[in-house]
Amino acid sequence: KGLTVSGSGELDNGWTFSTSTYLSDAMGLSSHSTSLTMGSLGTITAGQGWGGNSTGFDEEVPQAYEQVSDLSAAGSSNSVGSFMDNGGLTWAVPSFDLGGASASLVLGWSPNADDAGTNNGGVGTRSGSWGDGVDAGLTIATDMGLTLGVYAATRENNQPVPSGTDAVEDEFNGVYYIKYSSGPVSIGFSQSHLDSGVSGGAGTATTTAKVIRTAGGYFQEKQYSIAFNVNDNVSISYTDASDTYNAQGDGIADVDQDSEALQVAYSMGGMSIKAYQMERTNPGYDSDATKHTATEISLGLAF
Repeated sequence: KGLTVSGSGELDNGWTFSTSTYLSDAMGLSSHSTSLTMGSLGTITAGQGWGGNSTGFDEEVPQAYEQVSDLSAAGSSNSVGSFMDNGGLTWAVPSFDLGGASASLVLGWSPNADDAGTNNGGVGTRSGSWGDGVDAGLTIATDMGLTLGVYAATRENNQPVPSGTDAVEDEFNGVYYIKYSSGPVSIGFSQSHLDSGVSGGAGTATTTAKVIRTAGGYFQEKQYSIAFNVNDNVSISYTDASDTYNAQGDGIADVDQDSEALQVAYSMGGMSIKAYQMERTNPGYDSDATKHTATEISLGLAF
């Protein structure tokens, strides 16, 4: 269960604004954002827990329904840049021509990139572990059906160096994707890199579950996807993802968390039915973990 409240309007100078607030079941998540579109100056957005710029780049491959991270805990691609939606500012530059293609640029800054929520009326405090965060993303779309995107985010790491380990570093996340559409068929590839800056000495054993941004080392994920629009009402897709944990030189073998997803979506008038069958091997980057499978069916009705 969830509650969403949204609104929009226009100012006297022609600028427009929009705002949205979402409250999840049991108040587990409170998400809100406000955007101001300023004509040729672009759009500025601020908010809390709303996803930020990274949502337009992570797992950006053709899907009939959901991203593969919808199966249990999110993979490393879904976590790229997730620390940037903590009361910071994003600026979406108006689209511009780039060698005959249409390009769009987004920039972001957060003064406290720790992704810690603040209650209504409260004031966020400066995190002792994390400092400023910045990100940037570029999307290039051609009239030949080819779309390219690249995104990077980094934040200042203020954590103390554990005794007897390597120095911690600033966190760096990056992802790029390529999508191509021709008629009813779309294909896509995405690759991400997430290095939290935690020293390699904190690497976690192969047979132990890993927590992103806690386990030493880094994560890299590749996703391949193909989608087919059968007709105006039915679409199907298949996605294969391989998410690798690399302990970064402390004698621990790499672990691949592999996922597969078969999805279908059907719509007619105000009704939609969407479903997926997903399977994940080595969930949690744990080579001893039991394979995880899930089936989801969603029914939507618009009145």
